[in-house]
Amino acid sequence: MTRVELLQLLIGQARTNGFEFRRWFTKRLGLPWVDAPSAIAALAVERRYYALLFSHEFAQTFWKPGEKMTFLVPTQTFKRTKPDGTVGTVTRKGYTRRSGREDAWKYHLRELAMAEEPLRYMRRYLRVEEEMEEDG
Repeated sequence: MTRVELLQLLIGQARTNGFEFRRWFTKRLGLPWVDAPSAIAALAVERRYYALLFSHEFAQTFWKPGEKMTFLVPTQTFKRTKPDGTVGTVTRKGYTRRSGREDAWKYHLRELAMAEEPLRYMRRYLRVEEEMEEDG
């Protein structure tokens, strides 16, 4: 999945929850509106999508208060010290998690800020199977 396709899905999900993309785009980025595909393409250039992902308006509509969110937690591998002093490797399988907090958007913005690649973090909430391809 390309960056543009992922942004289309994210914006589409937020729009179903009431996000006004056109108004946000012209107000926050100050760029002229032509149409939705060109606006999304403009976001994908030079990591301008960070302005969208970290926008409180977008986050509040993407993660609606109190709504159950379903997402996939990936497989994790880490080292842990056992009671006998040896170090063992623990592997936890990936699983589906559900969340329903009133201020879920604040939690997700904090997690998004700590993520190495914010789009990969957001992809977990779309339930998309393909791996995101890096645009050249």
